[in-house]
Amino acid sequence: MSETTTGASYAAAGVDIEAGDRAVELMKEWVKKTRRPEVLGGLGGFAGLFDASALKRYERPLLASATDGVGTKVDLARKMGVYDTIGHDLVGMVVDDLVVCGAEPLFMTDYICVGKVHPERVAAIVKGIAEGCVLAGCALVGGETAEHPGLLGEDDFDVAGAGTGVVEADRLLGADRIRTGDAVIAMASSGLHSNGYSLVRHVVFDRAGWSLDREVAEFGRTLGEELLEPTKIYSLDCLALARTTEVHAFSHITGGGLAANLARVIPDGLHATVDRSTWTPGAVFDVVGTAGRVERLELEKTLNMGVGMMAVVPAESADAALTTLADRGVDAWIAGEITERADHTTGATLTGDYAG
Repeated sequence: MSETTTGASYAAAGVDIEAGDRAVELMKEWVKKTRRPEVLGGLGGFAGLFDASALKRYERPLLASATDGVGTKVDLARKMGVYDTIGHDLVGMVVDDLVVCGAEPLFMTDYICVGKVHPERVAAIVKGIAEGCVLAGCALVGGETAEHPGLLGEDDFDVAGAGTGVVEADRLLGADRIRTGDAVIAMASSGLHSNGYSLVRHVVFDRAGWSLDREVAEFGRTLGEELLEPTKIYSLDCLALARTTEVHAFSHITGGGLAANLARVIPDGLHATVDRSTWTPGAVFDVVGTAGRVERLELEKTLNMGVGMMAVVPAESADAALTTLADRGVDAWIAGEITERADHTTGATLTGDYAG
């Protein structure tokens, strides 16, 4: 072997350990903002630590766990060079699954996979995750940044996360609590949230031929700005609602649309009817439907149609529930009711036409 031949190295293979270390240093200040008193140690260990003695106040604590990603919305963030909002989407997808059963989100971990570590970019992603955790009231106790040269392009990335929550056993929410006559309360979404982007991208890019910097009058901003609108995080609002009023169930409206997700918490023998005329979906839903000539039923089984979370409450508690949500700045309304299920009906259906 020639003396001038350079041996193989991790750096030569495309992995920059120093850049990874720099990214960790940059993200520490954001992770610190999510700290809860139960968290032990700091960022950089092999595992995040959470003091479980805090659960002693529960009679019978049930741990809840959830994991999710953001899907193809990350590609829009990459194309726009905006990295500090996608973390809100990740947190929302995870913690709002936890709160459906009444669980308080305690902590999250994240996984960020990149083609090449750009420290400032990774730190911006973690900043968004940390800000989302603050909005959700949970701690970000750790995570992993993985560099995959050769598998991902230098600017490509993906994010995923997992969360853990806790709920008292006798306060567990779900289908077994729902009764005939209950009211279905809808909580407005901030937009598309993080589902259906494969359809949306196909419509606006492939079929309509639009660019991300296109000004869209219906949005009052560019297409890219609308599509990157962060997912609304409902966990603290739902927990406040469960503390102040009687709640039987929540439903997080994600992939599959409103009816399919609501049906997941409706027990056998009962049926949820949601009246479209009680709200007007945001402009983005009409624009996608019109630009792609997408049929309404196709839109409804793919997108949230302006509703990000639903609560099922006793009819006599509905007004109090709406007051609690209004006081917290949540746009909410009575959208439907629970009835006995007729033959050949599914767990939930939409009726009527959208307002406006």
